[in-house]
Amino acid sequence: MTSPAVKIVGVGLLGTSLGLALSRQGIGATLEDQSPANLRLAVDYGAGSISGSEPDIVVVCVPPDVTASVVTQQLRQHPKAIVTDVASVKGQISKAVSALSPADHSRYIGSHPMAGREKGGPSAGRADLFYARPWIITPDSETKPEALDAVRDLALRVGALPVEMSASEHDEAVALVSHLPQLVSSLLAARLVFGEEGQLSLAGQGLRDTSRIAASDPNLWVQILEQNSVAVAGLLKQLGSDLAHLSAAMEDVAKPGALAEIHKLLTAGNSGVSRIPGKHGGKGSSYQIVTAVIEDAPGALAALLTFIGEIGVNLEDINLEHSPGAPIGLVEMQVVPEVAALLSEKLQANGWRLV
Repeated sequence: MTSPAVKIVGVGLLGTSLGLALSRQGIGATLEDQSPANLRLAVDYGAGSISGSEPDIVVVCVPPDVTASVVTQQLRQHPKAIVTDVASVKGQISKAVSALSPADHSRYIGSHPMAGREKGGPSAGRADLFYARPWIITPDSETKPEALDAVRDLALRVGALPVEMSASEHDEAVALVSHLPQLVSSLLAARLVFGEEGQLSLAGQGLRDTSRIAASDPNLWVQILEQNSVAVAGLLKQLGSDLAHLSAAMEDVAKPGALAEIHKLLTAGNSGVSRIPGKHGGKGSSYQIVTAVIEDAPGALAALLTFIGEIGVNLEDINLEHSPGAPIGLVEMQVVPEVAALLSEKLQANGWRLV
């Protein structure tokens, strides 16, 4: 298969990561960015070079509020190239491209790799960022087959999993699985501003897990939410209704039906979690948790994981938590129920303390 000539416009997290991933495959991308410093940094990291041949495909990786204009500019600058983008909202871009000539419109196809980090910029780039992650592709009735093939091939080359859907389907989906969670996490974390130091010192892994994405860039998220405001607003209204019912029940738990209302919400949460796909995109699984205590010292975690590998137990997931006020760590290991007893027995027999 012939390697395409790729141009990446914008060397933030996604653009730099894409360049690094392509470099691993022996494809040297041409990089472009308005920031000379960011461009030099991405080149130094090995994400590509400043000059190159005329591209076969252009990937626009710029902030959402300028994506549509940059896509249009790249279509005109490279009249033979396929142009795609990685913006997390597709509707407004599709609308802008639909106003172009049929020839230009046919060479554009929207896409969105479902990958990211709380950190941004070229220094946050990772060659494995897209590996095993969905890469949404949003063709429309004007998209020519070559454009679809080119973007699907690009996604596969960097280890992503191509998924096709319409722009409107995409925007509704990401409102639910990405944009709403961001706002919920930010709302929760915003409450911590009013917490006392003594209260916050008790924070455990649950709070860290639910507030982690609240550390994301507010400027970027304002742009994303502006472009997908209608879909997100609808979900917020539904969430607000749920919160109103919960708040009413919590204010008077002695009232008939109040505890049933709380139980109903918690049960619905269980049902929702069970619908999140598990490993390899399969049905979500129920795992058992085995928690071991380790010293907060170099090599302690490595020793534990090495031992688990030696006894042939596969960890489905792992969480680390530091114990407040003590030089120890708690390692929560999720395993399939069939091996939980074996893992616990082997760990205790070899001197590991479980909680």
